Amino acid sequence: MTGAPTITRAGDSGVVSLDYGLASTMLALGSVPRAIASLRNWSEWVVEPTMPQGVVDIGTTSEINLEVLTSLRPSLILSTPFLAALDEKLFRIAPVETFTVYAENGEALGRAYVETLRLGAMIGRRQEAEAFLASADATFGRLRERVKSLSAPPVAVINFIDQRHARIYGGPGLYGGAMRRIGLENAWKGEASYWGFRTIGLEQLAELDEEANLVVVSPLLPPDVLTRLSESPLWTSLPFVRRQRISVVPGVLMFGMVQEALRFSTIMVDVLETAAR
Repeated sequence: MTGAPTITRAGDSGVVSLDYGLASTMLALGSVPRAIASLRNWSEWVVEPTMPQGVVDIGTTSEINLEVLTSLRPSLILSTPFLAALDEKLFRIAPVETFTVYAENGEALGRAYVETLRLGAMIGRRQEAEAFLASADATFGRLRERVKSLSAPPVAVINFIDQRHARIYGGPGLYGGAMRRIGLENAWKGEASYWGFRTIGLEQLAELDEEANLVVVSPLLPPDVLTRLSESPLWTSLPFVRRQRISVVPGVLMFGMVQEALRFSTIMVDVLETAAR
């Protein structure tokens, strides 16, 4: 989809990633991590790209299996500022490099570009990183032209926490940045953290533009939440429900990097084109 190089065999890099976005970026640059944290949940939260066979699961970031990690003898461990408490233990095993995408006073997508180049240089894939980002720019440009041709209504993007609450996306986060990049108006005008979301009560969705479309990002929590909400007078009174302007899309890592922004943007435009037919 993004014109990334062909992935080589699993684990040939010797690099371990504690972050999904960094691991996904490695794949986009044609390098496969030796191991990642929370591999078992990759297919649920990242979905694409698929993690190649042979990559080792070293446990969750809250419970890293240091014995397994040590046995792998990694050449480098990729981390984020939110895992700084692990640094002292990790430095005994291998060099640790911290990448910052989500932080105050900046946008996730812009930082993801910068950190992609830094990661590429660090793992010997600088040219691949430059090519990947050039391809990403071209893809965003094509998606922007498709959005222009649609005269699309504003779009609100959420995922459910439970039957009464949701995360709604915007602000400086990845989803919000991707929407701005392709010229898609975000129906949510409220504040959002630097992670790119705000937790709201579902009644706050009544504040959205009446013409807005709603996009729900999987996984659905709980799985039958939309069925249960169909019995709620509040939910069924919302304009996008009455007009059947709701789309449920596959999971896209909301705290990812450029590869996830591309996938999210492509899915959004595909959904809008389908709704416009």
